[in-house]
Amino acid sequence: MKGVLYGGVLFLTVAGIIFLIDIEEKNIIESQTNSEWNLVWEDEFDGDQLDTSKWNYDIGNGFTTDDGTYVSGWGNQELQFYQKENVSVKDGKLIIEARKESVSDDHGVYNYTSGKIHTKGKFSQKYGKFEAKIKLPEGKGYWPAFWMMPEKDVYGGWAASGEIDIMEAGGSNPTKIGGAIHYGSQWPNNTYTAKDYHFPDGQSITEFNTYTVEWEPGEIRWYVNGQLFQKLNNWYSINSMNGEKFTYPAPFDQPFYLILNLAVGGWYDGEPDKNNVFPARMEVEYVKVYEKAEYHHASDSSS
Repeated sequence: MKGVLYGGVLFLTVAGIIFLIDIEEKNIIESQTNSEWNLVWEDEFDGDQLDTSKWNYDIGNGFTTDDGTYVSGWGNQELQFYQKENVSVKDGKLIIEARKESVSDDHGVYNYTSGKIHTKGKFSQKYGKFEAKIKLPEGKGYWPAFWMMPEKDVYGGWAASGEIDIMEAGGSNPTKIGGAIHYGSQWPNNTYTAKDYHFPDGQSITEFNTYTVEWEPGEIRWYVNGQLFQKLNNWYSINSMNGEKFTYPAPFDQPFYLILNLAVGGWYDGEPDKNNVFPARMEVEYVKVYEKAEYHHASDSSS
């Protein structure tokens, strides 16, 4: 037994050394990979208010199409009315707050308010590493997201010109988030590809986590806290008006801008229930964008 025990200890020690070597090699590889990315844009929310040289506010509960049709609920059956008052910067964090309160506009009355900001017209980029550290609320009907839309609809209206969802979550299931792309043709002939990331036991969206997309020509990769969970390299874009099919990797070969929002209701997680606690907060510690040297001229920044 002594000899077996000794051998077992020796084996475990060697295995531990090999394991440590593997970790060290992995760290070197990750370090080399990270060194390829150069920081080009960031907001660490150090001030006492939103930096409007970098961000715009979205206001309301919907949008008007090019033909003058008003689409309520942002096309997703969302219940909230977005307003500036629900967005603040405090203690080095961006805070987007969903509240249960009634407001109205020319299109209706809304029982919830929240906030949405974006960089359209101020910063957009084609290809790169897009990352944010975010804490999300738990509760039925909360739908926070960190996502990207095309600066210009080069290939036509949604979703022919694409959409990249870096992170979206349903508050009723705080142990997972989703990452997706939307593409194909104009609605309703659009499609999407998506995958969920499930947090390890004891972790959830209610803690600060880092959500990242690495987007290169013909490939997009999703990470949570540095862990790769989805890699996509198969999509297409077709103009449904004339059937023209655009050359791959369209539509993901044009500058996209950044969006942060906290929706209430909508198809992703349904309506809030009586157990929801308001106000609910989405907190963002930072947003950072990187690029590789070879993609330097792919940016389209007006900031």
